[in-house]
Amino acid sequence: MKKLKRMKIWLAVVLTVVLVGGCGGNTSDKKQDSASELIADASATEIGTQSEADKGTEAETETTAELPTEDPYKYDFTLCFAGDISLADDAVTTAKLQENDNDLSQCISPELLKIMNEADLMCVNNEFTFSTNGSPLEGKTYTFRSNPERVMFLEEMGVDIALLANNHVYDYGEISLLDTLDTLNSAGIKYFGAGKNLEEAMSPVYFEIDGKTIAYVAASRAEKYKMTPQATEDSAGILRCYDPALFIEVIKEADANADFVIANVHWGTEYSTVLEEAQLITGKQYIDAGADVIIGSHSHCLQGMEYYNGKPIIYSLGNYWFNSKTLDSMLIQLHFSGDSSSQKLEVGMVPAIQSDCKVQIVTDEAEKERIYSYMESISINVDVDKNGIVTEIEE
Repeated sequence: MKKLKRMKIWLAVVLTVVLVGGCGGNTSDKKQDSASELIADASATEIGTQSEADKGTEAETETTAELPTEDPYKYDFTLCFAGDISLADDAVTTAKLQENDNDLSQCISPELLKIMNEADLMCVNNEFTFSTNGSPLEGKTYTFRSNPERVMFLEEMGVDIALLANNHVYDYGEISLLDTLDTLNSAGIKYFGAGKNLEEAMSPVYFEIDGKTIAYVAASRAEKYKMTPQATEDSAGILRCYDPALFIEVIKEADANADFVIANVHWGTEYSTVLEEAQLITGKQYIDAGADVIIGSHSHCLQGMEYYNGKPIIYSLGNYWFNSKTLDSMLIQLHFSGDSSSQKLEVGMVPAIQSDCKVQIVTDEAEKERIYSYMESISINVDVDKNGIVTEIEE
């Protein structure tokens, strides 16, 4: 009957046009004849349609019901992650950027920038503080501070959310962290793992994509001397996980309110692929608490991967664009897809190399194979195929 209703409306429009044309006195006989033919055809069509409808309303309803419909539970999205980046005032990466007239594509290859911007959600480890205020923490060897104007480069990278649970976001004191929060907020970039108080530092950050809720949570256990403070009820700081109890509480909260939970942890030994006992133990505890994926950072080099209860632990993404060292690097892509009857998480590596203060995508097949094989060699129960797809090796 919807078809019949549309035909009647169309017929009314035609009649209106003809009547208005007649009243104007300027319509030619040829146009009037043509309009009359249209009305006749439309009337015949309407009569025929109504006759068909009277004869078989039930059959038409059954046919309509059998038409395929879109599964309301269907989803398909990609989350992308990069390791450590630095835009600090005196960083060699910033100097390289300035040497190239602030053209980011001369420091991060256009292919990588394209992948970052095309991801549904892009996350980086913000390994510095955005501020022009404060003083370096006393006794700290390396302190990284960036002019807040450089947040524009995070926007050029397509960053949606920045990891702040690290050992450099507080390098110039509480005021520098508060400036960082304000800078990211002004740029429309979410942050997690730090906050103006403990409640904010512990709060999961939620996103909605294709009807699914994704939660990001983060904590840090990266410092021997613990110089970056944990937030308190009335002071800014990060969330720590030297004792994992609070972070486990955060993960459980996120799991209760989200379909997928991404837990980022700043941990491990710098420039070492040997995993600390705490990584091996607490990573599994975080999955038991409800995390679907663990993403690590801090080691400044790639570390291995492991599957636990069918869920991936990427122990460290290493440097992405952080210093002048020549190091293997990568983007990690998490491709979530499914519908009312199934769901799938595909983990993909995009191989890259950081060198001479730049990060470049790897396209040479032999070099890609070298990186994939290397990742397999330092991982626990992982296979990486020729396309960079990561899967679990079943025992």
